[in-house]
Amino acid sequence: MPTTAAEPRIPRHPDSAPGPACRPSLPLVLVVACALVDADGRVLLARRPEGKPMAGLWEFPGGKVETGEAPERALIRELAEELDIDVTESCLAPFTFASHAYHDFHLFMALYVCRKWSGVVRPREGQQVAWVRPARLGDFAMPPADRPLVAMLRDLL
Repeated sequence: MPTTAAEPRIPRHPDSAPGPACRPSLPLVLVVACALVDADGRVLLARRPEGKPMAGLWEFPGGKVETGEAPERALIRELAEELDIDVTESCLAPFTFASHAYHDFHLFMALYVCRKWSGVVRPREGQQVAWVRPARLGDFAMPPADRPLVAMLRDLL
């Protein structure tokens, strides 16, 4: 197939398998998550309740960004809905991201760190929560997109 200026041909080794970028396009899902860090340096994990996809796995709290919604506003909304806490945008520090192709969609997750909020964490959606020392984060079964974030958080904390 001839190449054009709009579509440059990127050479690949003949033995290499197509990577995620070479697969047919998957719907992109943008989510935000938060590593809430308490005064003792522990991180909050939430366990996905029964009836939700990936039920029983532990994750950083957060959720989907709605159309037209800024990521920080989405995270503030999700933390209020899920955990009954109030967070201000100035207390959310962008930290890193994860990009993971699941079977039916591609997830892009921005992870923020927050050390200050108002209220007491109270799970409001039937999920369990646990305050976890950074060194123990890897002991919890997590969705594939969350796993790479654990080592980065351990290094930070």
